[in-house]
Amino acid sequence: GLFYVAPAQDSFMCRLRFPAGLTNSHQFRGLATLAEQLGNGFCDVTTRSNLQFRGIGAKNSIDLLTGLADLGIIHRGSGADNIRNVTASPTAGFDPQELIDTRPLARQMHHYILNHRDMYGLPRKFNISFDGGGSISTLEDTNDIGFVAVKIRPEKASDALPADEVFFRLQLGGITGHKDFARDCGVLLKADECIPVAAAIVRVFLENGDRTDRKKARLKYVLDAWGLEKYLAEVEKYLPAKLRHVALEDCQKRAAGVDRMGHVGFHPQKQEGKVYAGIVLPVGRMSAAQMRGLAAIAERFGSGDIRLTVWQNLLIPDLHAADIETIKAEIEKLGLHWSATQVRAGLVACTGNAGCKFAASNTKAHALLIANHLDATVTMDQPLNIHLTGCHHSCAQHYIGDIGLIATKVAVGEEMIEGYHICVGGGYGPRQQIGREVHRDVLAADAPAALERMIRAYLQHRAEKDEAFGDFCRRQTVEALQALFCPANSEEARAA
Repeated sequence: GLFYVAPAQDSFMCRLRFPAGLTNSHQFRGLATLAEQLGNGFCDVTTRSNLQFRGIGAKNSIDLLTGLADLGIIHRGSGADNIRNVTASPTAGFDPQELIDTRPLARQMHHYILNHRDMYGLPRKFNISFDGGGSISTLEDTNDIGFVAVKIRPEKASDALPADEVFFRLQLGGITGHKDFARDCGVLLKADECIPVAAAIVRVFLENGDRTDRKKARLKYVLDAWGLEKYLAEVEKYLPAKLRHVALEDCQKRAAGVDRMGHVGFHPQKQEGKVYAGIVLPVGRMSAAQMRGLAAIAERFGSGDIRLTVWQNLLIPDLHAADIETIKAEIEKLGLHWSATQVRAGLVACTGNAGCKFAASNTKAHALLIANHLDATVTMDQPLNIHLTGCHHSCAQHYIGDIGLIATKVAVGEEMIEGYHICVGGGYGPRQQIGREVHRDVLAADAPAALERMIRAYLQHRAEKDEAFGDFCRRQTVEALQALFCPANSEEARAA
């Protein structure tokens, strides 16, 4: 989990493991001290409900690793060609609409990976996610393996498949950076079957993934070459029984939809009188002082639990509804907030070239410039996801954003300047869609104004007031959108 990240930084980065994003106030305090003493004084929440340390000097690396072990935090097998942090519903256990608590499954998968050597050294990185039907999306359809909680429709129920039992549908091959979502396999699993099936899927990939071309060394490409039927037949060779096949239309998912603002603000728990708070972290970054403050809030007002999310922020659960106003003030004292504009709530950015050798631009800095500009110039009344990613690895999943930006270098005279290609109309879950490119080679300095024009065009031309930005883009041709949006690096735009 420890990587030397030159030439971006003359230091190490350490990626951790928090299955389902589960951590607590004790660990947060310890991490804050380690960040101050051995790192750059900050921690970053990632798009896998995880944390990263940066700015670690070579002389401090062993002290950091032993310090993490003292806190009960695992970093083993958290990088290179391994299985990444196992994600799950961040509101598991207290979500009023969840079908099942996914924390036990995420923990079991996490420990299975750590304790089976053949789960390491894959052809390429691998992502696993469990969605329990809660109000916040886990983006399970962007994972190599996605488990989606469902129930059998009453009219399709039987003794073998009772209507009151929760099952999981199996999805495989998600990798939106390569423009593909996980595909439903037609397979229905009981909860206790998920870990053995996931392990079998990984072993088939281990044996058959392409190690000659890293661009195609992902599960998607094995599935493309073989098809689902052949892959699942190989998986069954590692299992004690055949997989159970049930039609997708025989199942039903969560009763309510995903709440796109469910990770921000105060929301009721299923425990009477209790609420959770979604804390806004600017592009996922926290200082050591802020981490100590968040730990204190979790302990003083809650149970001490803290949940990391795929939206680069965190939740503090088990708060008393009567304490909400006091807690709001405590959060604001830390320089953080419990509320956000539609722009900031859906703002996602990868590490960028300030800490990653692959990135072509400073995504986190540019994301904040974009948010500052848009908050000052336009008013969004619908959720908006803006994703900035620094390279083709698409850690920030730019193709599923309402607006997605992928970094590039733009020739200006004899110089190569930081810039972006821009795509729009991406989505996940019920709005599943790969974004379509509308602009190329937009200078980073021009990106805020370019996005302002795009949003103004949407607000002026949307069919109805509640039409989402992504829905607006999906019903237009690329040519029509380009005409509406006006490229930021065009002569017309510069004159404006």
